[in-house]
Amino acid sequence: MLPMSPFARSFASKASKHSGEEKSEANKEVSTVEDPFDSPTYHIPEKPVTFTEGAGYSIVILAGLGVAAAAAYAVFKELIFEPREYKIFNKALKRIQDDSQVRVRIGHPITGYGQESRNRAARQRIPNRIYSDEDGVEHVEVNFYIRGPHGAGKVFANMFKDQKDKEWKYTYLIVQITSPSRAELMLESYLPAYEPASS
Repeated sequence: MLPMSPFARSFASKASKHSGEEKSEANKEVSTVEDPFDSPTYHIPEKPVTFTEGAGYSIVILAGLGVAAAAAYAVFKELIFEPREYKIFNKALKRIQDDSQVRVRIGHPITGYGQESRNRAARQRIPNRIYSDEDGVEHVEVNFYIRGPHGAGKVFANMFKDQKDKEWKYTYLIVQITSPSRAELMLESYLPAYEPASS
């Protein structure tokens, strides 16, 4: 191999030095480019929360808690306390089950259910109306179906809460027998006592 001349040696060293500088420049460029997916949250400027924003967040949180509390109360009331319409349904059904006229016509035992449907939820839902009359007395009106071994019928009941003794009393309780033969039985009827006007 021929010895390298001083001129060639200096040119080679300059070329290698120049390529080394280019590589280091390229490395610098690569290292200074930031990864856009590397911790993006560090680059978000923090904005101080104003009083209005803080109050707005508080209102939203309080509204959410209010909705949750209302839902919890509704579930608690449904599970722990018997709704009025079911209370009236149970009273009316017990009265019908004990009535000899109904038992003679449709047999015994007698069951009651909300609607003529194969859907269990629909059968358990009792159609009802709750209202207050002109004197402010609360009334609950229900209607449901009954069935015995020998026939079936429909029940219409209305009860009011007596303001004196706070007991539920019948306004009316009517049973319409639909099979085996049609009949209508008035089991309860409330007629208020006549109070003569004082002179």
